[in-house]
Amino acid sequence: MRGRGVLVALFVAYLALLTWIVLWKLQVPYVGEGALRHIKLVPFVPTAEDGASDPLEVVANVVLFLPFGVYLGLLAPFWPWWKLAGVVAGSSLALEVTQWLLSVGSCDITDLVVNTAGGLAGLGLLVLTRHRLRHRTGTVMTRVCSIGTVIFLLAAGIFIASPVHYAPMRDVDVRLGSTP
Repeated sequence: MRGRGVLVALFVAYLALLTWIVLWKLQVPYVGEGALRHIKLVPFVPTAEDGASDPLEVVANVVLFLPFGVYLGLLAPFWPWWKLAGVVAGSSLALEVTQWLLSVGSCDITDLVVNTAGGLAGLGLLVLTRHRLRHRTGTVMTRVCSIGTVIFLLAAGIFIASPVHYAPMRDVDVRLGSTP
């Protein structure tokens, strides 16, 4: 039971950091002004309002959601795969809708697709690990998740302390290339 409590605490820490990364890109939380409140319904390709999906951002989203699938699979080992996939997709959708509601980013179908793919890849990784490690899977993967979450938290702390920051540019109209 103690191992499960540790796993739940790690998952909560991971979810808090994931939410902060997705919504505010590790910046001070804020509510936007409406400029970023739009929905991109066509995945991966450019639209009238948005450019094509950045390949680096797509890969980052997959990697960010890998632990989601691992944690979920460890915490709900007897759920059917479709229920786990629904939780991953629903959580990603909730984050995308929250970005839109807070006007801190666009609601992008590409993100929904790749976030869900990342979570499913994490579930797949866990299935492969279960076949290999059998009864030791919970112990080994809890340790891996512990190390990964601590590294994730340390990397976030280093990023916050560094002079390099990423946040949406609110004072530049990208389509016209000029300041308002």
